[in-house]
Amino acid sequence: MRRLMASPAGWTAALMLASLAMPDCRSEARAPHEDILATGTKLYSLRNEELIIRDFFQDRRDGFFLDVGCAWPIKENNTYYLEKHLGWSGIAVDGLPEYAALWRKRPKSRFFNYLVTDHDDSVEPFYRAELPDISAARPMKGPAGGPVKYEEIRVPTITLNRLLERNGVSEIDLLSMDIENFEVIALAGFDIARFRPKLACIEAKGANRAQIMEYFAAHGYRRIDRYLEHDPVNYYFTPAAGGPGLP
Repeated sequence: MRRLMASPAGWTAALMLASLAMPDCRSEARAPHEDILATGTKLYSLRNEELIIRDFFQDRRDGFFLDVGCAWPIKENNTYYLEKHLGWSGIAVDGLPEYAALWRKRPKSRFFNYLVTDHDDSVEPFYRAELPDISAARPMKGPAGGPVKYEEIRVPTITLNRLLERNGVSEIDLLSMDIENFEVIALAGFDIARFRPKLACIEAKGANRAQIMEYFAAHGYRRIDRYLEHDPVNYYFTPAAGGPGLP
């Protein structure tokens, strides 16, 4: 049987029909990055944490956060904007039990009263300071280096692995951690390769900074240096390869 060959005119017509049938890839191109740090207004967080987190996720909806050392549910909080305005849910944990009643104002969050550390199932001292935001697992100095009055209370310990397992969490989008120089100890009880947060916002002060950098580098994360000028207290990390973070 003789094979039929299309004429040049037929080829042209076929190509035109094919181009009409193909989707316009330009319409599916990635949306341009919005500089939320420049255009947004901070509503709740103490510093620019809220704007940096929003900028990283580009106001993505319906994510999941883990807020360690969460303190107040609204004022000076890194995750309230995500829940209230973007529909996120998450877990919040703090050593002060009195925050539990306040966190009931956040229906998509679950609050737990624990001392987060590298071991479970003990009850240990936690120091409630007259300045609540510096309450910690050991007495801390005040903002100007002066003495602060403390009350010793007893709090159950837990690792982040156990906390997440008990609540059926398999992965998280945001890890926010501010626990007064106990971050490295808490991270020792966290399997970051298993839960793989897309962004980690970690308070990093003094000598603690080097250990935090070592931890994240050892687990395949990189610091997002462009955020340093916007927040002098926290470091922001994202997976070094394959993550959604920006250079």
